[in-house]
Amino acid sequence: MSGAAKPGPQAAATGVEPRLEALFLELYQRSGARELDLPQEQFARILAEIGTKYLPGESDPARAAEFYRGLRIEELALAQACAAGSERAWEVFLTRYRVKLYEAAYGMVRDEARARELADSLYAALYGMETRGGNRTSKLAHYTGRGSLEGWLRAVLAQEHVNSYRRTRREVSLEEKTEEGVQFAASNPQPALCDARLVAATDEVLTGMSAEERFILAAYYLDGRRLAEIGRMLGVHESTVSRKLERVAASVRNAIVAALLRRGMSRAQAEEALETDVRDLDLDIRQRLPQETSSSAFLVKDE
Repeated sequence: MSGAAKPGPQAAATGVEPRLEALFLELYQRSGARELDLPQEQFARILAEIGTKYLPGESDPARAAEFYRGLRIEELALAQACAAGSERAWEVFLTRYRVKLYEAAYGMVRDEARARELADSLYAALYGMETRGGNRTSKLAHYTGRGSLEGWLRAVLAQEHVNSYRRTRREVSLEEKTEEGVQFAASNPQPALCDARLVAATDEVLTGMSAEERFILAAYYLDGRRLAEIGRMLGVHESTVSRKLERVAASVRNAIVAALLRRGMSRAQAEEALETDVRDLDLDIRQRLPQETSSSAFLVKDE
């Protein structure tokens, strides 16, 4: 093993603030990223990107250090090393999570063949079978270490299960309606008028949510799933889902109000704006909720 890495000029090339170099070095050494063939510069860049997203404009070094030290740094290193194509990382990943993911898939579908099919579809997404511009893209690159990697994986697996169910429902529904000769009415291309600040604030908050937060909101509010059903999908008790849902809903409301205040609204105006029906927003709420753009962690237990 080579000698300990040192902070220095190379850190500046990654866009890391000088005040964070020593901290990022400490986290790199603690994470085991070196053993997974993830370079220090790349790891520092990943941490900086996470900070840019979740600590916008943060100037307090103590708060920034608390945030970074609160990340699941070893799991973050493993996920990001896998996303980067490290064979060592994939060996560790499969040893640690393969059985757990199959068991989670079986818990959702209660059929061995379908469970293996669901798990295999997840592995393909995690490994990065799709390419963009000739490069392999892995969903694991979206994991940010804000919650457990196992929980995050359950979120992605559950979402894959939901997507598969939706595809099947759409195909069956289309066939049935076509056979019945039903004419499909064109949707109204004109969105309802709405304050652009509310649209921007809502988009900002939803995009910044973690994977588990987005999934649980989509499953409950958009798909109409019962708490017990969501709990079965995630391997937790429905009371856990209920507590999480209540906290997330309150957090989203408070975050949107704060975003509206930053955009010049008074508190009264912000509260009034929140009475708007989400269907009146010129914003694809369904697209924002289920997709993993932040990545982020999932609900296995209250943390």
